Amino acid sequence: MARNTAHAYGPSTVTVKGRDIRLRTIGFVLLAGLAIWFITANTGSVTVRLWIPTVTLPMWSVLTVTVLTGMALGLLIARRRSRR
Repeated sequence: MARNTAHAYGPSTVTVKGRDIRLRTIGFVLLAGLAIWFITANTGSVTVRLWIPTVTLPMWSVLTVTVLTGMALGLLIARRRSRR
């Protein structure tokens, strides 16, 4: 079956149970799973020094905020690059 793509070759895919899945999607799912495992494994408290205040929080909350911030920045940069 021919696909209508802008490039001569489409994105790299793997067929799983009759469906084409992009390698990029598999990589994202693996990284997300590792991040969730890492966050749930680190449950102790940690002291975080912001510019002036010092806050004591559970490590999982600090890691969750860090992962979400990184994802948001990555999406903004990817969107900005795709507009060029």
